[in-house]
Amino acid sequence: MLLLVDLDGVVYRGREAVPGVPALLTARAAAGDRVIYVTNNATAHSSEYRARLLSFGAPYDPAAVVTSAQASAVWIRDNLPAVRRVLASGTPGLAQELAEVGFDVVSAADVAERMRAERSDGFGLAGRPDAVVVGLDPDMTYLRVAAAADCVRAGAVLVATNRDPMYPTEYGFRPGAGSAVTAIETAARTNAQADVGKPGPYLLEVAIRRAGSRAADAVMIGDALSDIAAGKAVGARTVLVLTGVTSAAAAEALTGDERPTRVAADAAELAQVLDELAAETVG
Repeated sequence: MLLLVDLDGVVYRGREAVPGVPALLTARAAAGDRVIYVTNNATAHSSEYRARLLSFGAPYDPAAVVTSAQASAVWIRDNLPAVRRVLASGTPGLAQELAEVGFDVVSAADVAERMRAERSDGFGLAGRPDAVVVGLDPDMTYLRVAAAADCVRAGAVLVATNRDPMYPTEYGFRPGAGSAVTAIETAARTNAQADVGKPGPYLLEVAIRRAGSRAADAVMIGDALSDIAAGKAVGARTVLVLTGVTSAAAAEALTGDERPTRVAADAAELAQVLDELAAETVG
């Protein structure tokens, strides 16, 4: 099977591994499953996941991490061929992913500093970018929002890496990229032209193409309803794990198309569910 695995809330919560999940994924990979991590988190470059995953004992290879930052860069390249210069409103990891696809990238953080010093508009100081890509920015400020909004109002296409309102950490829940996207949309009076991450299908489509597989052979494993919706959107089977943002009560209340193929409370139940799904695949 192709296992499409969310990271935050499934494999780990912040700096702590979800008990038993890394070992389970390692065992599944050893048995022949392909494991690809699909995360809405656009803060880190894909290579930065290597040390964390290996330290938890989870399987890793360089092509096995697909982030919404990567997918956003691919979406712009494939859908907006005229785009050359991009304002990255987020972390250095987001800017690096965009630059590696070939865009001329300027950081909203750098533009905000120039706005403070030069008292000018963000669009001109950013070099008149063609697009603005927004991810989670833990250091977001008023002027960073202003820089991005200035560019969008001047005609730059607004692209959201994802709209997650929050994400789980070892300290509890923290605001997600959706908070930043909403702030910039409000300031610019313009909605994002694309929401690349889950619950839409595009992030998973990129991962499935990378694996050279079919959606029918894939299982999406996630802790959020957005993970389940994305899996259903591409035609994959879905497993909702109760180790992150979704409670057992919330899972029980799901009806109709909202319901996943299976629900697993922890790693032990997830192992049993994956065995059952593998048997169905063979059958």
